[in-house]
Amino acid sequence: ATATATAKTMFDNTKSNSFRLTLLALMVLQNSSVVLIGRYTRSSVSEDELYNVNQLILVAEVCKFIGACILEARGTDIVASVNLHVIQYPLDFLRILIPAGLYLVQNTLLYVALSNLSAPMFQVTYQMKLLTTAVVSVILLGRRYILKQWIALISLGIGVAIVILSETSDTAKTNSEGSFAAGLFAVVVACFCSAMAGVYTEMILKNKINPTPDATASKPTASLWMRNMQMAFFSIVIALMKGLWEGSNNENDAKPMLHGFTFWVWVLIALQAGGGLLVAAIIKYADNVLKGLATGVAVAFSTLCSMVLFGTPLTVNFVFGATIILSSVYMFSTAKAQPPSDNAKSDKGASSEMKQMLPK
Repeated sequence: ATATATAKTMFDNTKSNSFRLTLLALMVLQNSSVVLIGRYTRSSVSEDELYNVNQLILVAEVCKFIGACILEARGTDIVASVNLHVIQYPLDFLRILIPAGLYLVQNTLLYVALSNLSAPMFQVTYQMKLLTTAVVSVILLGRRYILKQWIALISLGIGVAIVILSETSDTAKTNSEGSFAAGLFAVVVACFCSAMAGVYTEMILKNKINPTPDATASKPTASLWMRNMQMAFFSIVIALMKGLWEGSNNENDAKPMLHGFTFWVWVLIALQAGGGLLVAAIIKYADNVLKGLATGVAVAFSTLCSMVLFGTPLTVNFVFGATIILSSVYMFSTAKAQPPSDNAKSDKGASSEMKQMLPK
């Protein structure tokens, strides 16, 4: 009996490791493909044939909304769920508007960055979101980090500075690939938007923001898919309003809906919409080691592909800076947490609640 139990445990561990490796591969492919295809779709056609970024985001959010509705309906009565989490608690529903708006700005700026930066430069500089998220988490959540993590954050900043200086020293390449300053500014603002949206969403999921003064712990917790539905809904509304505003101000230059939506643009939309499902699986089954490893592999993979597909040159300073950045990301992600405090216990309990919201 003992031998049978041991064999079963070994089999389960093998299946678990195989699933984690599958998640790693999917993370690498999804992250790399979005950057490479996004860069290709923004640089391979003329300005007249270029798609409107707001339209792309709108279509992707509609796909996310439909997918979230399907997944929510699988586990519960979706009509009753909408009535409970939208009609009965409207303020709880409306507060999702803030992260939805921030994510929309972030996604828009990422395509501005991809239009002006090479795929490796974008991938590397976008790792600044770890630094901005850590700073915002300290300010808004009161989160504490150990010395090893602060060293990693400082090293990340130094690595980003090295990469940026290596790029600005080559003015010829900068001019040929677009406005480096505009691309870098877009990345920085996108990192801050990502940090603010992510931390605010975490505060919502951990019930650290009460929509009403008399809110109690008995208030029903929305599932992850319901939150995705709410987020996508507000993103769609904001994107529609933005599109109408742009159309009214640029009637002569306005592009028709789905203009420039080639095959690769639709692939990009599918990757963007499916990315949310992958994130949910990673939250449930993966750990920080896997996410840190996947980040490094994704950057290395997209860099190699960019060299082959786009002929992107790499300097010694860029490789040196990128190595520092990826090492810092991995070191920060794998650092052991501090001994449990009141905040840590609260976060741990909230993390368990978050996992319960995911489908089994």
